[in-house]
Amino acid sequence: QVQLVESGGVLVQAGGSLELSCAASSILSINVMGWYRQAPGKQRELVATITRGGSTNYEDSVKGRFTISRDNAKITANLQMNSLKPEDTAVYYCAARRSWYCSGDPYDYNYWGQGTQVTVSS
Repeated sequence: QVQLVESGGVLVQAGGSLELSCAASSILSINVMGWYRQAPGKQRELVATITRGGSTNYEDSVKGRFTISRDNAKITANLQMNSLKPEDTAVYYCAARRSWYCSGDPYDYNYWGQGTQVTVSS
């Protein structure tokens, strides 16, 4: 069983930057890694994904502001968030799936972290 542990969530002012980190307990069975977020009263939504080869995909509202990266040796996936907006406030979850293909459906992901709270004040 792969465990994912997120870190880096804090309170930050609008326009600020923040980096979230996700550490996996094992590289075995992990190909795609991604970040999701869930705001109160809303469904969990995809933020970004990255394949083992480094191909990335972003949700439209974060394109140009967020960058996902990955270190396969350290088994980590980071999310650099710039120009943060109050609407970015959510619990951010790291996710991973065994498939080689990216997916936006959270049900396609096999492993999840516990989540880290990001709050952006206006």
